[in-house]
Amino acid sequence: MVSLADPLDLPSGVRLPNRIAKAALSEALGDGDNSPDERLVTLYRRWAEGGYGLLITGNVMVDRAHLGEPGNVAIEDDRALPELTSWAKAAHDGGAAIFAQLNHPGRQSNLLHIGHTPVAPSAVPLALPGAAVPRELTPTEIEDIIDRFATAAAVCEAAGFDGVQIHAAHGYLVTQFLSPLTNLRDDEWGGDPTRRMRFLLEVVRRVRTRVSPGFAVSVKLNSADFQRGGFDEDDSRVVVAALAQEAVDLIEVSGGNYESPAMSGSAASSTRAREAYFLDYARSVREVAGTVPLAVTGGFRTRSGMQDALTAGDCDVVGIARPTVTTTDAADAILRGRAVTLATHEISVGMRRLLGRVADLSTLDGVLNLSWNTDQLHRLARGQEPDLGRGALRTAAAMVRRNGRISLKPRRGLA
Repeated sequence: MVSLADPLDLPSGVRLPNRIAKAALSEALGDGDNSPDERLVTLYRRWAEGGYGLLITGNVMVDRAHLGEPGNVAIEDDRALPELTSWAKAAHDGGAAIFAQLNHPGRQSNLLHIGHTPVAPSAVPLALPGAAVPRELTPTEIEDIIDRFATAAAVCEAAGFDGVQIHAAHGYLVTQFLSPLTNLRDDEWGGDPTRRMRFLLEVVRRVRTRVSPGFAVSVKLNSADFQRGGFDEDDSRVVVAALAQEAVDLIEVSGGNYESPAMSGSAASSTRAREAYFLDYARSVREVAGTVPLAVTGGFRTRSGMQDALTAGDCDVVGIARPTVTTTDAADAILRGRAVTLATHEISVGMRRLLGRVADLSTLDGVLNLSWNTDQLHRLARGQEPDLGRGALRTAAAMVRRNGRISLKPRRGLA
């Protein structure tokens, strides 16, 4: 029987010391040049001491002109190689493997940056208040972005990371190419499911050509975006089958986006009650995934639930995210039996009757909870403990302050 404490050897040869991963959380801790600094080293050293087999970083953007939020780390070249090396070393010093999550936000770029025009497969705006209409990417620009992923991966390998994770979930650019709601193209990059998945496959292939065989290349993929007419589980299974034919080391299953945020903890109560939101889907793609290991993230809270998923063969790695913010040693607590259930913290927006008339409250709650977790990560990065008493008002104010600090400062070079 496979145990949570058992190591896992990935196809590339990278060994995970155990089956519990700290899944990606957007830290927004890049410096003024969007490079990592000592704060990320402090944060990841603490997580590395928490017993995880794998640490997956938050968003590492491949273009400084297009950030998901201010403070994202961006890798366009090796200018921050010493700092990236220190970041990877912090994980290794604690015995964990570390993957850098590579991403491009597409239409989800700098939502509060006034005057900034995001880019996307098609000119379909995000259904959130104030979101700008994106500009459709040209084929030349698409090729440039693919190459940016490969360049970033090569730099990560040089810095000592064990692998990268291509972010193809949560409504970011790769997901926008996959979804028929956001990819309205009728060229080689869209028009049918095969052409819509081409961008992801080309990113994986280009990355693999720029890194060594012993460097892990993984993908985070939505099971569905939970929007009518959008990317659904049948579409996702086809993508998994295609990825299984590539040199992929791990597929992490998630779901949702910022318009329908299943990934943020704002899923319906009936979904949350199942503990692992996406386990049924993972079970359904086991055969088409072939020999590629599967990770499932979203909703795992109990030791028994995690172990049962491994025992049943539904996944090979259990990903936990939000519990690691307030219990930084969550993996160690589970593996050593110090905890049977992991706690999470949830807040919700106020003035619900008023705001409910103009916005989707579940979306607002999702964004607010993501910001609350970011606030806690910033405390941890300063060497402080989490502030469980931080309320919705302070969280909202910090979110606007953090994301809006560049809103009145147009930047050169933005599309």
